[in-house]
Amino acid sequence: MGDASFPKEPDKNLREEQLYTPSPPPIMADSMEIDDSLYSRQRYVLGDSAMQQMAQSAVFLSGMGAVGVEIAKNIVLAGVKAVTLHDCKRCEVSDLGTNFFIREEDVHSQRKRVEAVHSRVAELNPYVQVSVSTDVLDDTTDLSFLKRYQCVVLTETKLNLQKRISNFCHAQKPPIKFISCDVFGISSRVFCDFGDTFEVSDPTGEEPKEVFIQTISQGTSGVVMCMDSRTHGLQTGQSVCFKEINGMTELNGTTHQITVLSPYSFAIGDTSPFQPYTHGGIFRLVKTPKTISFETMEQQLSDPQLLTPDFSKPEVPLQLHAIMLALDAFLEQHGRLPNIGCLQDAELLLKITEEINKTLTSKVCINEELVRCVSRCARGCLSPLAAAVGGIASQEVLKALTGKFTPLQQWFYLDAMEVVQPLQSLPTEEFASRGDRYDALRACIGESLCLKLHTFHVFMVGCGAIGCEMLKNLALMGVGLNRCSGEICITDPDLIEKSNLNRQFLFRPQHIQKPKSTTAAVATLEINPELQIDAHLNKVCPATEDIYSDVFFSHLNVVVTALDNVEARRYVDSRSVSNQKALLDSGTMGTKGHTEIIVPNLTESYNSHRDPPEEEIPFCTLKSFPAVIEHTIQWARDKFESAFSHKPSMYNIFWQSHPSPQDVLQRLMTGESMEGSFQVIKQLSRRPTHWDQCLALARLKFDKYFKRKALQLLHSFPLDTRLKDGSLFWQSPKRPPSPIEFDLNDPLHFSFVVSASCLFAGVYNIPYSEKSLSYEAVSRVLAGVDVPEYKPAEKHIETDESIKKPDQVKVTVSSEQERVAISQLQETISLNFITAERLRMTPMFFEKDDDSNGHMDFVASASSLRARMYAIEAADRLQTKRIAGKIIPAIATSTAAVAGLVAVELIKVAGGYGFESFKNCFFNLAIPVMVLTETAQVKRTHIRDGISFSIWDRWTVFGHEDFTLSGFISAVREKYGIEPTMVVHGVKMLYVPVMPGHNKRLKLTMHKLIKPSAGRKYVDLTVSFAPEVDGDEDLPSPPVRYYFTRESESNTV
Repeated sequence: MGDASFPKEPDKNLREEQLYTPSPPPIMADSMEIDDSLYSRQRYVLGDSAMQQMAQSAVFLSGMGAVGVEIAKNIVLAGVKAVTLHDCKRCEVSDLGTNFFIREEDVHSQRKRVEAVHSRVAELNPYVQVSVSTDVLDDTTDLSFLKRYQCVVLTETKLNLQKRISNFCHAQKPPIKFISCDVFGISSRVFCDFGDTFEVSDPTGEEPKEVFIQTISQGTSGVVMCMDSRTHGLQTGQSVCFKEINGMTELNGTTHQITVLSPYSFAIGDTSPFQPYTHGGIFRLVKTPKTISFETMEQQLSDPQLLTPDFSKPEVPLQLHAIMLALDAFLEQHGRLPNIGCLQDAELLLKITEEINKTLTSKVCINEELVRCVSRCARGCLSPLAAAVGGIASQEVLKALTGKFTPLQQWFYLDAMEVVQPLQSLPTEEFASRGDRYDALRACIGESLCLKLHTFHVFMVGCGAIGCEMLKNLALMGVGLNRCSGEICITDPDLIEKSNLNRQFLFRPQHIQKPKSTTAAVATLEINPELQIDAHLNKVCPATEDIYSDVFFSHLNVVVTALDNVEARRYVDSRSVSNQKALLDSGTMGTKGHTEIIVPNLTESYNSHRDPPEEEIPFCTLKSFPAVIEHTIQWARDKFESAFSHKPSMYNIFWQSHPSPQDVLQRLMTGESMEGSFQVIKQLSRRPTHWDQCLALARLKFDKYFKRKALQLLHSFPLDTRLKDGSLFWQSPKRPPSPIEFDLNDPLHFSFVVSASCLFAGVYNIPYSEKSLSYEAVSRVLAGVDVPEYKPAEKHIETDESIKKPDQVKVTVSSEQERVAISQLQETISLNFITAERLRMTPMFFEKDDDSNGHMDFVASASSLRARMYAIEAADRLQTKRIAGKIIPAIATSTAAVAGLVAVELIKVAGGYGFESFKNCFFNLAIPVMVLTETAQVKRTHIRDGISFSIWDRWTVFGHEDFTLSGFISAVREKYGIEPTMVVHGVKMLYVPVMPGHNKRLKLTMHKLIKPSAGRKYVDLTVSFAPEVDGDEDLPSPPVRYYFTRESESNTV
């Protein structure tokens, strides 16, 4: 940690300062233990091998400006072994608007930037050694000090020095991975050079899917067909491996290169020497590493390899390449960047750009407007652009250290031209420095737009990873300042957990179990104390519409969603559309991210498109015929819910509603049917009262789940069972089960019994000691458990995949079962077994991230045992946790990138820009690909000539106390020129002429028909109209908002 300087004369020049020393992490060996409680979400993105490689790697990062501090944050959160932060500059006022780890006191005391940010970067992750260096790095520096690093990242570095360091890194054996990243105003670039032969172990990071086989033909070109017309998703030249094939068994365990024939079939070469295929089999893509060759920066300058993010302007990356090289040359020649609004500097930059263009192998048409915009903004910095490009560059650092994912080849340019294009006619004074924290932003967007941002009212829903990054961006831009009557309102009901700390960078270990929203608000005010933040702990849903009412929405300028589920997004979108407010939505999954910009009257909304619903696992597959590990994990999760959550909850609800067992007995004896009574009485009569009984119950569950179930299935469907068409019943994807004999010496058996016993003890409020969980203690108790012999039953086993799971509460109870229930309850009462305590249970609610609660122990062991029973390859605990807990893989790099892109669009919303300025984005940093597209233009529905509407339109009708339905229909006709044929409120049909008695309703008042709740000012009604041609469907309309009185309109806004 203490050797990060690079002096030519060590004794004189060594000036490394260790300002903050986190507790030393354990030595990272090859088999290092990964702290799952911190890194769990990231492990699912990178995998353990990559995580271990990172934890043995050191990074040198130069430049603590906007993009440098962004990269520092992301790679320290990710968990590299060591980072040296290098910078020579002192804190200035403008840094407060670009560097989220520099504070006002740092500026006043003129601290060095690297000293100011050091402790704040270091406390992001105690496992990472963060050191600093303030030595001068220039053309004369001896670069041998870089040999101790695996990756060097340069920001704010002159081009000549970049070239020199790139050449040095490339020449090392093995090469030091080299990355440079720059942001000048509205333009940015990333460059990567990982050496002549860089091996990528996993180019995409996608989990290869297993696909069931329908047939394999025998011949010189054997053709594999996928089962049930499932697409294979393969490409010619890829390789697959086979397993579990019957008949053509020679293929099992072998790998073959494929030729794609259709989305459902591919050829694997000569299969004629093999036995004929009979049934079954699974294939899976084999991931093959690839080697990538890089050139040095010097070699790449004249003939750059470029990634194109926006296909509507494919020429821009090469144009920006020339312009930004011209900026480098301008800086070299003049010792400064072009002055803000200086026409002479702009013309000079244009001239240098044209000279550089002549040196390019592929000449580009110089965009003079782009050159002038870059020149005017070059001294500024659009901090959200730095966040976006910093996220992208950080992912390249992780690729460099691990070989995980395909690296950038070799240049990436991203600009925010659409932000500044409409501002070109503004006078130079708009962009001039005012000596405050917003100077860098002002240089790009001007004072007027800065002021609009200061006065903005933002409502942000969610304070997780994207929420934290968005708050950082809003703080740097001064969105919602107190002195300008602006405000940011944030809401999130969640508390902070340790796993959040890996991405949600505003939180620290001392914040665990504190509310996200209030903690994030305090941390954001440290970045910019001028903000006004109102933090709530509410969900945004129909139940909170009294808080987030139309009046609340009427004061907003924009809504930002930082949510992790579709349902919540749809609701917030509907409220935003109803209240005519712009909505900025984004999301990530691992290295993938998207942004969607929704602007009133310009774009479609989030609800305008719907993803196909997730495919549900058929009930019979889960219950009896699992085929893949996901089925056994979901089954185990369902068993947890049923035994430890649902049944105890139902038990509590029943006895709260019927507190007297004697009364329940009397009502049952008189023949009264009481919903749920049969199951509840069975639970009461069999309720364990001490630990040994919990163990016995778990042992019997083992027998039921993993032995009796298999024996019963094989009794109902013997192995030679055939279907009507003569084919075998037990063939792929159906797997015949094998009964499991209980063996306490098997760790899986022991784990299941102990975890189930502990959960039963928790549900039944039974104490137990640590000693009682030992092998000896468990063995002693189980030796005395009488396990009844299995007797086959003649019962129906569902095989129809279309049949849904029956509702357990409404299961019909036979008269024999009723008689047994009455008898059990009588016996329980007579034994004085019933106490208030025994009429209560403690339901468990599945919590995947707490390893001490035994929840994952139960699910993992139950799933693995069921997998063993059906000969399915088991999943490890990590994979089981991801599937059972429905965990979304996440990493700070993609979160930073989406939040930056969204914040760029927020500036356009504030400026009231036109449709063509807005951009949606999809990216996958793993491949890497980024696609910027125009937003979806709003569609208009035509009713009749001259009458049309979009999702943003709303018609209004004002009524009064005596206003009738007939009056409402007339008002719509007179105001909008078309007569309603149907009026609906929610799901209630107010007026449908063909329905009996509805014409009589025309005389009734709207008040009487709608029956509004007290204080309700208006309702939104759905109205439709007669078609122009008989036989066509009725024509829709926009929502018609009916105000009960004219005054109520003014009260709602």
